[in-house]
Amino acid sequence: MKHKKHLAETAIHGVFLLLGLITVGCVLLITVYLILSGLPAIREIGLWNFLGGRTWASTEAEPSFGILPFILTSVYGTAGAIVLGVPIGFFTAVYLAKLAPPAAKNIVSSAVNLLAGIPSVVYGLVGMMVLVPAIRIFFRLPDGASLLAAIIVLGIMILPSIISVSMTALDAVPKEYEEASLALGATPIETYYKVSVPAAKSGIAAAVVLGVGRAIGEAMAVMMVAGNAPHMPSLFQSVRFLTTAVASEMSYSSGLQQQALFSIALVLFLFIMLINATLNFFLKRGKEG
Repeated sequence: MKHKKHLAETAIHGVFLLLGLITVGCVLLITVYLILSGLPAIREIGLWNFLGGRTWASTEAEPSFGILPFILTSVYGTAGAIVLGVPIGFFTAVYLAKLAPPAAKNIVSSAVNLLAGIPSVVYGLVGMMVLVPAIRIFFRLPDGASLLAAIIVLGIMILPSIISVSMTALDAVPKEYEEASLALGATPIETYYKVSVPAAKSGIAAAVVLGVGRAIGEAMAVMMVAGNAPHMPSLFQSVRFLTTAVASEMSYSSGLQQQALFSIALVLFLFIMLINATLNFFLKRGKEG
């Protein structure tokens, strides 16, 4: 009996190890493929001309492959979505986890879960039909498709990840912490924000990381509301993100243009890896502190 149990545990451990190795292998395969596909264009165009160039004209007789507008647009759009979405998601999570009545918590939690299940193209469609005309009318612009519209859409799209993960982290805080704080004379609000939130900061930070990943990697919704024009970023002007640059031209690209798109994908991949590594570094540093 013990021998069979030991064999079963060994088999389960082997399955988990195999799945982990498959995951790592997929990441390595994607990394190697992007490097091999993206480096030729960077070598031909020149690293500085590629990363620092301000003009993208891939279909001209004398093409230009500068992606600085795409990089800055992705940075500004992601930063704007974080500034907009993180505070709303954080305070909503605290309210749902600690302050909301059970009925309200069930309703809002169901709405958040529904928001997480909406496809990206639906966000883009609603943004294109409602948000873009509203921006055009409110700010008296010739076209409402802009960086501002993309920031608002991305800010809404990252809310489910931030709220759900933050709620889970807050619910996992031991009740003894809050009871001790209340016993010492702290108010419930002081207890939640000075005891519960610091105790759950690693989970809340993980929620922010997930939100950042969602904002950086989004393509379809952004393409539908940002205008998809290769301009230097401006809040009320049509712009193009790194993701939308690849998605909009890959279907008809060839030769150096296609290689340049793979180079953009490589830059985006390294960009995401750098952000994740930086956030994980600060998370580990915070835990050690």
